[in-house]
Amino acid sequence: MKHAGNGRRLALTVLTMAAIAFTGCSKSSSNSGSGDDSNGAKGDGAGGGGGNEKTVYVFGVVAKSQSNPVFQAARKGAEDAAKDLSKEYGVEVKINWRTPNTEDAQQQAQFVEQLSSQGVDGIAISVTDANVLQSAIDGAVDAGVEVACFDSDAPDSKRFVYYGVDDKAAGAAVMRELAKVMGDQGVVAILAGNQAATNLQARVAGVKEELAKHEGFELRGVYYHPETATDAVAKMQSVQTTNTDITGWALVGGWPLYTDNALDGISDTAKVVSMDPLPQPLEYVKKDQVQVLVGQPYHGWGYESIKLLFNKVHFGKSPKSQIITGNMDIVTKDNVADYEGNWANWLGNGG
Repeated sequence: MKHAGNGRRLALTVLTMAAIAFTGCSKSSSNSGSGDDSNGAKGDGAGGGGGNEKTVYVFGVVAKSQSNPVFQAARKGAEDAAKDLSKEYGVEVKINWRTPNTEDAQQQAQFVEQLSSQGVDGIAISVTDANVLQSAIDGAVDAGVEVACFDSDAPDSKRFVYYGVDDKAAGAAVMRELAKVMGDQGVVAILAGNQAATNLQARVAGVKEELAKHEGFELRGVYYHPETATDAVAKMQSVQTTNTDITGWALVGGWPLYTDNALDGISDTAKVVSMDPLPQPLEYVKKDQVQVLVGQPYHGWGYESIKLLFNKVHFGKSPKSQIITGNMDIVTKDNVADYEGNWANWLGNGG
């Protein structure tokens, strides 16, 4: 049982008719739903174990998909934050991971509703479709559950904070690096993933805005697709085959690079700059098929989101800004080995 706000506990006593009754949530989590790997608390034992019981906080984490490694890094970040906060403040922080196997906004909404009904203290979510998720997020907040967005936002919802990169700036960074390796001229195509995702829309806008600053470029088109490696490769290959004059690809997500041989027949004639220096995309840099990868704070998505939620419910502290941006990494062949070490750390314990 915890008291949201300053985190101080109220001791229950039956020694007087003036006893204070504080209604809390005994948290338990069912293992239902695709991608559910919950680790729910069973209450903090107030009223039955004396004054040495720890305050327990449970935070739900709803990422976009189990199949995308960036969200496994985010999960590791959330778990690391839970350990650090538990140790630092003498409480018990637990993570309830609820994530679809593949992107599914409706299932995300169901997970948010389930977590809210179970009485978790907060939810961190990467939003697949803001239009679909807004109602579920608002419902959770109305029920007293704090919500933080990471990676992809629902800006019109009642969430109290968003943590991630400045997506428009990230798109601009992709195009800026592409312009360098293309010698400031050529025909560019943008691979854009899910058209409904607000973060990807912002990145595309950033690519276009940066491209417009360079007179030597022509934009051939923006190409959307389901966010799987197979669909992304098929889209990219199809577009290149029918547009042989494309000499540069701006990838606002690294989807096709999560499989082998994605750029066969493309990298011979086109430069490629992409978001997401994940383990498999790093191999493309080492083979000179991708010139630059722009990285996001993957581990920080989980770590910082949990810290923000904890500060909100334990101390009653809101961040000064509703938008908190993390740093971007620029990965080339010169520093690719160093970045491989990050992934060894993030995913060393498995996902």
